[in-house]
Amino acid sequence: MPLDFGRLPTLARDLDALLTREQVDVVNSHGTGDRRALTWLRWTRRLGRPFVVTRHTMPLTSPAELVAVGLSADRTIAVSHAVARALRRRLYPTGRLRVVPNGIEFARVDAQPSDGDMATARAALGDLGGRPVVLVLARRKDQHILLRALAALERPVVVACVGIEPDAELRAVERTVPTRHRVAYVPFTERPLAFARLAAVSALPSRIEGLSIALLETMALGLPVVASDAGGNPDLITTGDTGLLVTPLDPRAWAQALARVLDDAEFAARIARRGRELVRREFALERTAER
Repeated sequence: MPLDFGRLPTLARDLDALLTREQVDVVNSHGTGDRRALTWLRWTRRLGRPFVVTRHTMPLTSPAELVAVGLSADRTIAVSHAVARALRRRLYPTGRLRVVPNGIEFARVDAQPSDGDMATARAALGDLGGRPVVLVLARRKDQHILLRALAALERPVVVACVGIEPDAELRAVERTVPTRHRVAYVPFTERPLAFARLAAVSALPSRIEGLSIALLETMALGLPVVASDAGGNPDLITTGDTGLLVTPLDPRAWAQALARVLDDAEFAARIARRGRELVRREFALERTAER
């Protein structure tokens, strides 16, 4: 059923009709629009079924809205301790707040991409010319910071921004990237892990991540990871052990971190191995269900 997320009254009405028609027992909100609509339904006494809110990213909404949602939801799930701490700092009601870290399905992650998927990924990246691939598997975050870092990175690389198309800011920064590097943009794809098979390092320049599925999956595949020291990334990465954390919005720090991973094969292999062990031990989907 198509839903109009731009108009709160319409969305609330349509969700109410959908939940009634499908005889939904429990409703779990994962996004801003549906969270607001379901909160409105609860406050207007039209949502009698259990209402769960799952917070995937660091909260940016106002404390007033957070309090309204927190008082309406029967349970709020934060996908990391960082998200839970941020909610508490913004006065979110804590009585019904629980931390349940994200988990991943290893069978899906481990499934070998088809020859067609691999061919599509190679074609999207173009001629690598022997350059290692830095994979950024994310919607629009701080990719522009990583691109600015390339001026200080001597090792030629191909940066694969998978999941986005370039906007004006990215195009402007790309024009300053030295010619020894190349940037490839890949729109949203249902087969992103084919690109992980071609990558040397997984990077996540993001300040709002709760607990990144992309990091979990690429770590599970044995890639070394570099991520912003912000949001829920430190809940997953111990810098120098299971990956590297980088000062957010600092291109030079990003260049130094990427150089360390790309130029020191022994170090890269060690953090990749430790990261893989951590994810496969602690972040299986079955463990998430148990929690």
